[in-house]
Amino acid sequence: MLAIAYRCPNGEPGVVKTAPKLPDGTPFPTLYYLTHPVLTAATSRLESAGLMRQMTDRLRQDPDLAAAYRQAHESYLAERDAIEPLGTTVSAGGMPDRVKCLHVLVAHSLAKGRGVNPIGDEVLAILSTDPHLELTKVGILAPGQWE
Repeated sequence: MLAIAYRCPNGEPGVVKTAPKLPDGTPFPTLYYLTHPVLTAATSRLESAGLMRQMTDRLRQDPDLAAAYRQAHESYLAERDAIEPLGTTVSAGGMPDRVKCLHVLVAHSLAKGRGVNPIGDEVLAILSTDPHLELTKVGILAPGQWE
């Protein structure tokens, strides 16, 4: 682990930033990991409900969304490669052509802020407005940030 990349408003760590390689030199392309148990569980429920498939379909149909998602991918690669180049264009979460892991995309949005990863932002908008979760009331997400 390199750093805590996002702390919830209540102070709890929510995302960690990891090194691009394991100590033995094995490539480890995922830069940001969602670690907060409530966010992780809520994101898992959205994956189970088929949100990844829906968002992948939207990428195919919406050129503006696809372009913004590709930019998120390129930004992710540039940041990771600035730490240690892996010599690959594999990033994380399925970027840039599909949605494979919502956890990574949410982690990317939380770590970098709104406007960097459009899919992560949309998932956070869904989570932040879910009345059963009340993530803003318990200090996991900032009120109004992702809506």
